[in-house]
Amino acid sequence: MVFFLAVPGGAIASEPERSILTVELLQERLQNPIIREGNLTVDLREMVIDLRPENGIFGEYFYQLLRKELQKSGSKPLGLDLSNSLVWGDFLGSDLGLRTPLYAPVLSDQESVSAYAPILTSGEQEQLVKLRFVCSQSLAIAKRSEGIALPKSKDCRALLASEPTASSEITIFRGSLTLMKTRFTGEVNFGNTFFFQPVNAENAIFLQATNWNGTRFSRSVRFSGASFSQLINFQTSVFFDDVNFQKAQFQEMADFQDSTFIKTTKFNQASFKQSAKFMRTQWQENVDFSSVRFAQPVQFTQGNFHQYVVFTEAIFEQAAIFRDVIFNQAVNLRGASIFNQADFSDARFAKEAFLNVPGLTFNSNQGKILGNPGEIGQMFRVPTSQGNQNVLRNLGQNFRQQQQIADANQLEYTKQKLRLKELSHVLMDRNINNATRKTLINLGFSASQAEAIALRRLTEPFRNSSDLLSLADIDLNTYNQISDRLIIAEPLTLGGWLLQAARWLALSLLLLLSGYGTSFWLVFGVGGVAIAFFGWLFWLIDRYRRLHPSPIIPTSYETIWIFTGFTFLTLFSLLAIFHNAEYPWLTLGCLAIIIIPLPVTLIIQLYQQGRYHDLMDVSYFTEDGTFRQLRLLIGRLPVIPRNETFRERYMPLLWNRRWNWLNYYDFSLNNLVRLGFNDIRLRDEHLPGIIATLAWYQWSLGVLYITLVLWTLSRTIPGLNLLIYLK
Repeated sequence: MVFFLAVPGGAIASEPERSILTVELLQERLQNPIIREGNLTVDLREMVIDLRPENGIFGEYFYQLLRKELQKSGSKPLGLDLSNSLVWGDFLGSDLGLRTPLYAPVLSDQESVSAYAPILTSGEQEQLVKLRFVCSQSLAIAKRSEGIALPKSKDCRALLASEPTASSEITIFRGSLTLMKTRFTGEVNFGNTFFFQPVNAENAIFLQATNWNGTRFSRSVRFSGASFSQLINFQTSVFFDDVNFQKAQFQEMADFQDSTFIKTTKFNQASFKQSAKFMRTQWQENVDFSSVRFAQPVQFTQGNFHQYVVFTEAIFEQAAIFRDVIFNQAVNLRGASIFNQADFSDARFAKEAFLNVPGLTFNSNQGKILGNPGEIGQMFRVPTSQGNQNVLRNLGQNFRQQQQIADANQLEYTKQKLRLKELSHVLMDRNINNATRKTLINLGFSASQAEAIALRRLTEPFRNSSDLLSLADIDLNTYNQISDRLIIAEPLTLGGWLLQAARWLALSLLLLLSGYGTSFWLVFGVGGVAIAFFGWLFWLIDRYRRLHPSPIIPTSYETIWIFTGFTFLTLFSLLAIFHNAEYPWLTLGCLAIIIIPLPVTLIIQLYQQGRYHDLMDVSYFTEDGTFRQLRLLIGRLPVIPRNETFRERYMPLLWNRRWNWLNYYDFSLNNLVRLGFNDIRLRDEHLPGIIATLAWYQWSLGVLYITLVLWTLSRTIPGLNLLIYLK
């Protein structure tokens, strides 16, 4: 008998020849099971099984006869194979299993299960012990998210209830279940069933709703290529082994709420035509959603991904909700497409977790990516800026539109770090177009390969990796081993190399000292260290002049306070640096190179040559005696003019005042940020050139520093930032 059924697209597909299952044929197959993959199996392949209400008598015999054989215990349970069969009417799969009561355990795990489920074998009892452990984890998560006292599934409530009278039933399916290419025209119900053997429903077709609510799968599960035309319900299900939904088609809503996946899970190339719900789902190992198409919203709210989750080349046509999700490892969004919205609000990322987004298709004018302000921007990663400029630009534009300036700046910082890496690559690595044969051999090429490269570039320079791989002598393995130590580009002239080196230096300074204008507190910390250092330095050269013949040295009181102020200001600044810099020690090293070598060299020279000039007992520093107020001194120079009227206004610092040490920090503050409580400058008479050089050096650094401060403020103040970047 041949059946012809309609398939999507209007085509007519030929079904395999099937036999109509009768009671007699069923009894015969039950008496003569076959061996499939080492297990005894009832062979009902390529059958037409009519379970519609009008064929009720056959349905009663079908469930009764199958249940009797499938429920038998033993070392080799009997499986069921319905491959290539056509099932008319509703299929009540849960009626084929063994119903056994579960009671609240009052002893240890193994003893309690053995005592209250004596009809199960020892291996089956161990499965219930595993289930109880998973139930306890689900209970903890449910309490955290919803505050409920017991889990939703009946068997978990029975296994975890504190009262010994609480009970529930669970359906045990002892043997394997094979549904390869099986077509179900009615509803399929396997709710609250515990499968102890593998379930294989590869390429199965479910035309009506399918219920797997509260189902437990002890062994592997395969739904690859399966088609679900109506609602599929996997709520509170537990998958103890590998799960495969590869290329599955979900035409209606797919509900996996509160489910638990213990082993590797695959949904790659699956298609969700309606909404998909994965709320509060636990993923213990790697999850593969690569090339999945979500046509409607997908929800992962309050889920927990313990290992890697892969969304490479996945398509999100509507909202993707990752609210309050826990990511313990990387999330791979390479080549994914987000057309609507991806919401990572309140998502928690472990230290090793991040969002890998190279090649991400995302248009900030059409969709949005949401996340906690100041946090989500740090989670995005791309390996190189080449090919990902548009990705970083769109992501930055997305956060600027939401006025999440810190996140937009973080993406800019990421982009500039990649730019610095590329500049380092250009400056330090060997260029394949001008490297000598000896250099090529030292890089890892063989002598014949180096010769082939030299001959090839005589006619035409290499432009990309494909040109290099086109040589017969060079294989892909060789290229992969040395690709990170060479570049393929036009050779740089000396002037070009120096220009690139200057860019590298400037970019390095901006990244280390300000996070490329993204962290005001980092800039504040850098300035605080410089102010403290130069303030102490100016105090030293002004107050500690000589020991002989008549000592000119500070008092012990002033010395204690100057070092106390230095310590406090430095520690506060270091706290800002270590809290905001990505590489705080490199930042401090860079700052030390700027502020220490030249001043220390000048100080050593100053004390070596000594000081022999007039006005030795008068301070080098003077203050404007006409005002005492907070001043913004943008145009101020560090040395007073020679005009006599200015000399009358500017009076030497008073050494005999206890608060005099504050004036040196005030002068350092004036020099660096053009802000101070008094207008303090150097005198113009009898002033050693070294001291003037130190003051002018800090003043010059102040010009650069105040520029850095203003640039950083322009990038971190929301209104001004929007004015600059959205014009």
